[in-house]
Amino acid sequence: MSLVERSDIPIPSYADGGLKRLLIDGQFVDATSGRSFEALNPATGEILARIAEGDAYDIDLAVGAARRAFDDGPWATMKPFDRQVVLSRFADLVDARHEEIACLDTLDMGMPLTRTLANRRRSVGMMRFYAGLTTALLGDTIGNSIPGEYLTYSLKEPVGVVGAIIPWNNPHIAFIWKVGAALAAGCTVVLKPAEEASLTALLLGEMLLEAGLPAGVVNVVPGRGEVAGAALAAHPDVDKIAFTGSTATGQEILRASAGNLKRVTLELGGKSPNIVFADADLDRAAEGAAMAAFGNSGQVCSAGTRLFVERPIFDDFMDRVARVAEGLRVGNGLDRATQLGPLVSAAQLERVTGYFEVGRHEGATVRSGGRRLTDGNRAKGFFVTPTIFTGVSDDMRIAREEVFGPVVSAFTFEDGEDLIRRANATSFGLGAGVWTRDLTKAHHYSKAIRAGTVWVNCYNLMDPAVPFGGYKMSGYGREGGVHQLDEFLNVKAVWLRTD
Repeated sequence: MSLVERSDIPIPSYADGGLKRLLIDGQFVDATSGRSFEALNPATGEILARIAEGDAYDIDLAVGAARRAFDDGPWATMKPFDRQVVLSRFADLVDARHEEIACLDTLDMGMPLTRTLANRRRSVGMMRFYAGLTTALLGDTIGNSIPGEYLTYSLKEPVGVVGAIIPWNNPHIAFIWKVGAALAAGCTVVLKPAEEASLTALLLGEMLLEAGLPAGVVNVVPGRGEVAGAALAAHPDVDKIAFTGSTATGQEILRASAGNLKRVTLELGGKSPNIVFADADLDRAAEGAAMAAFGNSGQVCSAGTRLFVERPIFDDFMDRVARVAEGLRVGNGLDRATQLGPLVSAAQLERVTGYFEVGRHEGATVRSGGRRLTDGNRAKGFFVTPTIFTGVSDDMRIAREEVFGPVVSAFTFEDGEDLIRRANATSFGLGAGVWTRDLTKAHHYSKAIRAGTVWVNCYNLMDPAVPFGGYKMSGYGREGGVHQLDEFLNVKAVWLRTD
């Protein structure tokens, strides 16, 4: 399906097949090496654009620009009202051009257009939330017990240059989540988008300049994670890294940050338990459990991929989930009837289909799905069926490892305390779900599960004012909420003798 055929959607200029350049110090420039890589449409395999491939030298140029913009430029010392004006203007631009942004996300990583368009309220709301926080960065007046007359108070100051490294699974939301908070705090940014989906980050960087952001405050350098990302994580002039991605990469970033002891926040992987009790609204829970695992083709860090179902309702409930899964329309995200798009890349396709075979080999039963889709218009894309495994034991790889595809492993449970042990028997701790009509039970299990977010009778809801992040190897630090701004601020204590 050609984008041009859909006259109701603006054609993004960033998907015209041409070369898209790095954004450094307010200018779009070629990579110093002259290298570039292809941005592919995962639904068709077609080339959307060529993207300049930044390396360590380009990262150094971008960090230098961000350093100058922080140390000598106006952003960090600009009055909160004036920063708020720029961020509010950017929010207005995101609102006005959201169809273009949504379409570019769909083309670049495959998420259905209906879903990317539905992100408007969230993305604009996030920017307006961050714009509001620029005028709400408050220190404290602190009573002290030192003999004599001393006034003590605290100041909150921007941490400095932020290296932001974002994933491909929700590109423009990931950009705003990182950059919006950093800018609200008064920091400058070098952003390294995922090579699988870099186009939206470049477009948003251009829009920030249009909104009046001074040159060098935000720089966007696409490139390979092991080259550009590694250089950013290790750079001695970067004061903080904000990373979203895999746990293994997060560990590498943490090690690289040791050189100058830079601040780090990590939002990493998950293997989240989703628990359905017999007293739940089963129709609502079946729909919720299916989309908790299959939404965005399972490419969600907090996906509810370990489905625990109370034994008396297991067979009936899994029939309901299977009906939902088998009724989902998988196809090109530009088709507004599509509910699940392709996986983002050939590498991700190989990973997910490999887990289909792992599950079978370990003895689990494919209740539904478990195959690649290659018929008709899906032949050249990276499409798989939403997949349900039953007969899964807790020690199987498909029960322990993050697949990052539309694959759910289903288990039965009986004893409540044993359920808590099993739900927490994972190295991850990002999200969890509880489905029950019993309020006491809801509170009990929400407290007992070790995860950064627990959804009760719903799943994967997000709001700018509500913090999101993980326990254990799902990382630390929070995205969203007033807590996130603290991640980009230093706290300074001031002592003033007054006698």
